[in-house]
Amino acid sequence: MTHYDVFNGDADGICALHQLRLERPLASMLITGVKRDIALLQRVPAQSGDTVTVLDVSAAANRDALVALLARGVGVQYFDHHFAGELPVHPRLDATIDTSADVCTSLLVDRHLGGRRQLWAIVAAFGDNLGDAARALAARRGLAAAAVAGLQELGDALAYNAYGDTEGDLIIPPAALYRLLCPYDDPFRFMRAEAIVARISAARRDDLGRALALRPEPALRRAWVYVLPDAAWSRRVRGAFGNHLASSHPERAYAILTQNARGGYTVSVRAPLATRTGADAFCRQFPTGGGRAAAAGINHLPREALPEFVRRLDQAFS
Repeated sequence: MTHYDVFNGDADGICALHQLRLERPLASMLITGVKRDIALLQRVPAQSGDTVTVLDVSAAANRDALVALLARGVGVQYFDHHFAGELPVHPRLDATIDTSADVCTSLLVDRHLGGRRQLWAIVAAFGDNLGDAARALAARRGLAAAAVAGLQELGDALAYNAYGDTEGDLIIPPAALYRLLCPYDDPFRFMRAEAIVARISAARRDDLGRALALRPEPALRRAWVYVLPDAAWSRRVRGAFGNHLASSHPERAYAILTQNARGGYTVSVRAPLATRTGADAFCRQFPTGGGRAAAAGINHLPREALPEFVRRLDQAFS
């Protein structure tokens, strides 16, 4: 029997898996990729008797592959907080799905484990821009301000590393980053021992500085649109830039666009932080769109569709 761990390559997916495997060690095949590489289940070659754990990957975007796995006799455990669509009802599927705006997959796993690896859930919540939830857990544990700041830096770094159109845009491939984490039950030990966190954080600061020097497209009523240049740094920064802007002006929605290899744009959308709703519903209006209520995206927006995108964005958040 073979087990497959399928996970989003960002902070949430990595920390969710790390929590599970710290509590329940299991040799597995890893299947992951950049943050937007979410059609992961079709890459799982599992057969009857094999098992799969899926973390932080939309069930709606993987429904056909999920149904096929179940039909082949594969057992699937699923944790996620993205739009799921209609889940198949099957005795071999154990799904924990919660699309509330104030949860992430690692927080769902934290509940499942009874808080036994909660420091990693706090890291993931910070990385998923759920600062209030992260700080609430940290306060419950009585963590000092310096410790909370350290967990936030780690969460930001793990999240930042996942942004890019290909793994070539990233500082380190997500599977390799997860393997670096594996020996550490304590995130503070990981930060002290591994230089990768400082390396990612330095790249993030440099990339964010470049983005902040740019000006938005002509301001709309309730949303601002930034079109970044065709460069690896801009593909890395779009998520962190969107989070920074949303935190700075919580009443406003944002869209960060970067040119992609298909001649159009890859889009990252942030709903107003004051409401944390609407980003997923808006992005699903477009063929390759999806995500969650507070933060969503479109994998490919054709260049000719940009004016219509901008018009709809302003309408959606006004």
